[in-house]
Amino acid sequence: MKKERVIVIGAGAAGLMAAGQAALAGAEVIVLEKKGRPGRKIAISGKGRCNLTNAENMGNVIENYPGNGRFLHGILREFDNVRLREFFAYYGVETKVERGGRVFPLSDDAEQIVEALLKYIMDAGVELATEQTVEEVLLQEGEVRGVRLSNGKIIEGKSVIICTGGGSYPATGSNGDGYRMARKLGHKVITPRPSLVPMRTYEDWVTQVQGLALRNVEASLWYGEKKQKTEFGEMLFTHFGVSGPIILTLSRWAGEALAKGNKVQLTINLKPALTSEQLDQRVQRDFKKFLNKQFKNSLDEMLPKSLIPVIIQLSEIPPERAVNSISREERKRLVQLLQVLPLTITETLPLAAAIVTAGGVDVKEIDPKTMASKKVQGIFWAGEVVDVDGVTGGYNLQAAFAMGYRAGRAAGEYVLTYQNA
Repeated sequence: MKKERVIVIGAGAAGLMAAGQAALAGAEVIVLEKKGRPGRKIAISGKGRCNLTNAENMGNVIENYPGNGRFLHGILREFDNVRLREFFAYYGVETKVERGGRVFPLSDDAEQIVEALLKYIMDAGVELATEQTVEEVLLQEGEVRGVRLSNGKIIEGKSVIICTGGGSYPATGSNGDGYRMARKLGHKVITPRPSLVPMRTYEDWVTQVQGLALRNVEASLWYGEKKQKTEFGEMLFTHFGVSGPIILTLSRWAGEALAKGNKVQLTINLKPALTSEQLDQRVQRDFKKFLNKQFKNSLDEMLPKSLIPVIIQLSEIPPERAVNSISREERKRLVQLLQVLPLTITETLPLAAAIVTAGGVDVKEIDPKTMASKKVQGIFWAGEVVDVDGVTGGYNLQAAFAMGYRAGRAAGEYVLTYQNA
């Protein structure tokens, strides 16, 4: 009996997972990847370590997907973090859990994840074709008949799973092709925008501390005259502004607020474990200890060395002032600054610099039970091309794998109806 073909566009996390599942369901499967090697974005994720999921209980995980988390509810329950780790263990990749529930390969080598996925699709009998750019999906009487490549070649198939990624890291192949295909197929595309991206600040003092990483700090986002979001963890100062895990998470809301014309401020609490009263007492103890020193030499035990000149400048206390002559009002101002260090966000970096894309194919036009298009029979969607996005910590790759798992199974079962007809 001739097997009907499933065509998978894109050899990333969602595409490779989908391809294997479609083949295991009984379909002939080909994966078309425009780059010379598959899994390029996986290989660079997590600074080359690949934060592939999060160990948090999946029952509580939806809140970590600000972009259409409810759509993922059943998808993540079917293929959760436990199953994902078991999957990679089966293919020889042991994993470990780090701070914040982040899950990495024990080897800290993202290439192991790519190699495991390639072994998985090869074992399932999937054909992988690299350096193949899909120009368009071909339809006949409203049903899929295949795809046309940029070289004019036509590849026939009864089903197409589009896993082209979003618009972030275009060098890996995610250059927005999927959005173009979606629009041509009649799908609505929610305007893509950067999510999980560094942010630029108006204040140029950040250049004095570029490269400084802070741990266990609290960053809060303010707009509309209210504190909107707060994150606790790690951040990094750059030559243009701020980055790091908690900044990337806040960037999604900052971008939305800026797009609406809001003034956006970021405040950093350098000592979130202390109340303002406790911090004031700590400062008083340090001042007593360094009573006869100059102010600029009294903060070494409280702050990173590179940050001290910035804090001194912003406190408006003369650096040469003797500690014993600092007034109560000045000390209170210093305490306030240490817990509400202000920065003005002027913009997020562009989509190409983002780790993840927010926006994409409208989830209202996708069946969450199958990842099938509600517009065109035989079309399935998975991964970042879909309007779903999560915070940092492995959530986005988990979503991509889970969507790919469901889409692959459904597409494979879909073409079986033609094989058995």
